[in-house]
Amino acid sequence: MFDGSISMYLQTPSCPPFVLSTVYINKTLSRTRPILSAVVQSSSLLGQSNESGSLHESRKFPGSAAASLLRSKSPDSLLNQANTIGIIGGVSVSSTLNFLGKLVCYSARDAEECPPFVVCNDPALNEELFHASVHSLKSKTVQLDHIRGAVSQNLRHKRAFLEQAGARCIVMPCHISHAWHGDVSEGCSIPFLHVGECVAKELKEAKLKPLEAGSGVRIGVLATDAALSAGFYQDKLQNQGFEVVLPDKATMEHVIIPAIEALNHRDMEGARNLLRIGIQLLLVRAVNAVIIGSDEMQGVLPKDDPLLKKCIDPMDALARSTVTWARSNKKVRNTT
Repeated sequence: MFDGSISMYLQTPSCPPFVLSTVYINKTLSRTRPILSAVVQSSSLLGQSNESGSLHESRKFPGSAAASLLRSKSPDSLLNQANTIGIIGGVSVSSTLNFLGKLVCYSARDAEECPPFVVCNDPALNEELFHASVHSLKSKTVQLDHIRGAVSQNLRHKRAFLEQAGARCIVMPCHISHAWHGDVSEGCSIPFLHVGECVAKELKEAKLKPLEAGSGVRIGVLATDAALSAGFYQDKLQNQGFEVVLPDKATMEHVIIPAIEALNHRDMEGARNLLRIGIQLLLVRAVNAVIIGSDEMQGVLPKDDPLLKKCIDPMDALARSTVTWARSNKKVRNTT
């Protein structure tokens, strides 16, 4: 069990869900139609552009920032700040929105506004990533290579799109996308954060102690076959000196895969029970913490479940690192 300080360091604080106000603007890139989202810090406007590209209002709330946005000549005027974050959407819009909620939450902890960001969400990419992450479970084999080229190219297009939109740092709040992080970040002229590096760094800073004499600090990882096969969490954790503990073949076949299948069939109770078993099977192997490296598994257990005290959502670490980067660059003037 973590002591109090470590538990507070690794666990997600209580945050109001999605304290966000966003303006969505459709853009065209190659053959896809990603959505560019420019945040306004305390805005209270939610809009959608029409086919001609002009912004029309879909929902309005009281707030001076909304009026300021409407008076601006172009949404791009919001994206010329040196701490602008570019976000490549993941397997679903909900997981991307969940990450945005974390950005707002961690920014607000020190009474800071959320840094400016632009989001590129492409349903075609979402579907490709979903198939890579989940549908490979049905065959019990993982074959990322046959889609590597197409997904990598799509992700690189999104990266270029965000850079052109004014992003000064790129993040991908999606586990399986990090299977292509090396390809996508190659040649990138701005910081491109890696979720595995962020969570491994935080765990290192937590100065955990081994639970068994003579062993190193062990970290368990629960994820889909595809994410575990890609090995990015294992690599980043091992680089920080941790011993990585993964579910064995029987656990994957009889616990983790059925848990995700139960979720797909909306059997929440069955999924909860199986996920608890999967976590406990790692805990009995003397791991200090269990990384839940799957969008599908997040939010399955109730918030008061005691097992969550031993679990880590890597996207919390990515959000905290993103906020830290944005604050360090807040006062840097854009000279380009």
